[in-house]
Amino acid sequence: MKLLKRRRLGRLKTSLALLLTLGLLAAACGGSSENADSSESSSDRSDSNEGESSSGDRVEIRWFVGLGTGSQEEQIDGQEKIIEEFNDSQDQIELVVEFVDNGTASSVLATQIAAGNAPDIIGPVGLGGSNAFAGQYLDLSGLIESTGYDIERFDETSEIYRDDDGLTGIPFAVFPSAMYYNKDLFDEAGLPYPPAAYGDGGITTYGEGTEWEGEWNYDKVEEISKILSVDVNGNDANSPEYDKTAIEQFGYVNQFTEDPAAMGSHFGAGSVVSPDDTAKIPDQWVAQWKWYQNMIHNLGAAPSFEYQESEVMAGNAFNSGRVAMANTHLWYTCCLADEDGNFRDNWDLAALPNYEGTVVSKFHGDTFRIHEESEHPEEAFEVLVYLQDTAGLELLSIYGAMPADSGGAGNFFVELDQQFTQDVNWDVIIDGLDYPDVPNHEANMPNFLEADARIKELKDPILSDPDFDIDAAVKELESDLDEIWSEG
Repeated sequence: MKLLKRRRLGRLKTSLALLLTLGLLAAACGGSSENADSSESSSDRSDSNEGESSSGDRVEIRWFVGLGTGSQEEQIDGQEKIIEEFNDSQDQIELVVEFVDNGTASSVLATQIAAGNAPDIIGPVGLGGSNAFAGQYLDLSGLIESTGYDIERFDETSEIYRDDDGLTGIPFAVFPSAMYYNKDLFDEAGLPYPPAAYGDGGITTYGEGTEWEGEWNYDKVEEISKILSVDVNGNDANSPEYDKTAIEQFGYVNQFTEDPAAMGSHFGAGSVVSPDDTAKIPDQWVAQWKWYQNMIHNLGAAPSFEYQESEVMAGNAFNSGRVAMANTHLWYTCCLADEDGNFRDNWDLAALPNYEGTVVSKFHGDTFRIHEESEHPEEAFEVLVYLQDTAGLELLSIYGAMPADSGGAGNFFVELDQQFTQDVNWDVIIDGLDYPDVPNHEANMPNFLEADARIKELKDPILSDPDFDIDAAVKELESDLDEIWSEG
């Protein structure tokens, strides 16, 4: 059997990023640049651009892996097996792969594109990771129509990948959000668990038939978080004796979702780009930032940055067992284990609360994209469909992701049930697909990398500074974004 042609570009050191950037500049100015770890010569690249593999009679399709997940050592063998199976299944296309370390993938890809050597397929990659190359992806609408590919099965989720360039991605892996909760802490406090399912329009009730009954919204989260937040003396956050300098457990955390755009979207989807193309931070985002700042610094019901980085929380607040509720994504199941690697069984999943009648199950999703300069878009789309569908479940298992087509989610959750044996309420994850944040919090904007970095500057002061003036910071942020976009 013909050996799989592979160019492994991974294991690059972080310091290579600077060299690759310089290579990009040289290539853009008409010079030449080679990736030091590439096993191909310039002539090899030239041959591949002619669209033939080393077999001489197949169209070569190059797959670039690393801009998102996929380039970790433990993921490579499984993907290579899938590639071999595809190449053995037909005689028209030779699929070759480049595994590139995630830390340098953006620079490597930029260098290739600038040198006129763009890969055909890029992915899997999330919205945020793909935005550095926005405007360079092929609109798949024509290929979907001509091949009869069933895009309707993804419902509203596919709209996340539709932009000014058309439909540039097909939903593949999805990570909806839900409310994780610690059953032990709720039991200890004698509180009802959060609602297990969404009601009409997503609105549901907490503690039905008990003294805590009320609409499941962020006011209710605040109310029960104060009961669930306890200091070293056993006082909860409702007590005038509550010591915010010595808190033992907290009621709530935005677990690994404290990027300002992500946090803001808990209160409702929005875009920082206003209809007149100037910067305008959505009002609901500002409200969420103020709510979370108050939860941390005034109420002591959510952990500050200092608490989260303490020895007992070790940068993973909910997993420490000292936080009762966490708003985060499906991928967080990766991080629920003790020091010995044993998966925890004292947690479950609940519906997310509403804010002023709006429910958002904030969405992360990975997809495959075709570069607009692909000389063989039909063949690239054939490969993309194979990765999406024929090899989809196998790839999703490798990546640890739920299929965007909820009809195929059963097998994924069967595997998760082998890790978490407490009969987790996975239905609320699937139902969360009905409440995605559209526009997505990782949606593109002008001069994305610089603008995104500027927005992220608000994270630390919200978590660390009780006197941080959010209104003043928002005005300054909008002004800075306008300037960044004008330069982009």
